[in-house]
Amino acid sequence: MKLDINAANEKTLEIMKSGQAELVDIKPARDVIPGMTENTILHAGPPIDWSRMCGPMKGAVIGALIYEGRAKDETEAAELAASGEIEYSPCHHHNSVGPMAGIISPSMPVFVLKNKTYGNYAFCTLNEGLGKVLRYGAFSQDVIEKLKWMEKVLAPTLQSALTISGNIDIKGIIAQALHMGDECHNRNKAATSLFIREIAPSLVKVQEKTDVISDVLDFMNGNDHFFLNLSMPAGKAILTPASGIEGSTVVTAMSRNGTDFGIRVSGTGDKWFTAPAPKVEGLYFPGFTDDDANPDIGDSSITETTGYGGFAMAAAPAIVQFVGSTAGDALNFTKKMYEITVGENNSFTIPSLNFRGTPTGIDIRKVLELGILPQINTGIAHIKPGIGQVGAGLVNPPQKIFEDALITFAEDYNL
Repeated sequence: MKLDINAANEKTLEIMKSGQAELVDIKPARDVIPGMTENTILHAGPPIDWSRMCGPMKGAVIGALIYEGRAKDETEAAELAASGEIEYSPCHHHNSVGPMAGIISPSMPVFVLKNKTYGNYAFCTLNEGLGKVLRYGAFSQDVIEKLKWMEKVLAPTLQSALTISGNIDIKGIIAQALHMGDECHNRNKAATSLFIREIAPSLVKVQEKTDVISDVLDFMNGNDHFFLNLSMPAGKAILTPASGIEGSTVVTAMSRNGTDFGIRVSGTGDKWFTAPAPKVEGLYFPGFTDDDANPDIGDSSITETTGYGGFAMAAAPAIVQFVGSTAGDALNFTKKMYEITVGENNSFTIPSLNFRGTPTGIDIRKVLELGILPQINTGIAHIKPGIGQVGAGLVNPPQKIFEDALITFAEDYNL
């Protein structure tokens, strides 16, 4: 039978469009993430070992080992991290995703999302907020104390509320937020507000201590990126069933570990195609320059892979104040992405484009034929661990990974 790539891509797109991501639980990573052991640390991006990790990722690993009680300080943690005792594995290999360094250790609470249509699950940690945080490589005492509060107070309180509210439709919140000025990668103001609106009535029913309710609500309200750690696993839950479709040239993962940028393609299974991670072009916070920037890092480009984030910038013109460029550029970025995708997702629509569905299903053939690379908007991490975010901007994957993917695809299918 002749291989019908277009039909395979349409099938992949339909699976993506029909996926329904819901928040169903919040549990410790060790209890729900497949393959998680006491010696496992998950990270963003394609596979990497300790010796090749960038500064922010090494700092986050050190912080995770201190948080877990496996080490008492930086020196002890670094020795353990390099000893060979710790198993490092990409979040993507465990149905998980994580922003920036993307570190997940066994005790960390994770959101559990279910794709109601296909029955698969995806996982992500809870967002720490801005400033000195683990995902940017910080591991000072106040960072560890916040992580412990999230484990002991925030997560159990939200989980209890979820038992009353029932499952929360995360895909639906993304769709609404796109109509309210978010693109659900670097702008999550509306989506975070919508999530609080969903969970708040149940919060007040499960917690007698008003100070705890106040602290939880203040934490979410003060963190415009809280929803990012829900929009990311929503994308992962939607894309997992779209992986492994025979003959499909649709990208099912774009991810970076601060050293390498990698993609996976539906029709080539679990193979990674990698090249050096590029620098992000954007705006820097006062006092920082390009010399301070680590190369691109994080699993958050799962949003663009699913059809929102940078692909939906036309819905979020205010994002340009954060990542640079102009409102007109935001519109044009989205329009250009229609040229390299299989179709549109009518669940995610853009008011400024007359409610046209977002461009969805990156086709590696179109990327190379047209010379148009996927558009990603993202934060910029300091090259040294512990300093945190130094800016935000725009980035494109290296073209080589699409070339390598298409060559492998052709070899796999004897084309």
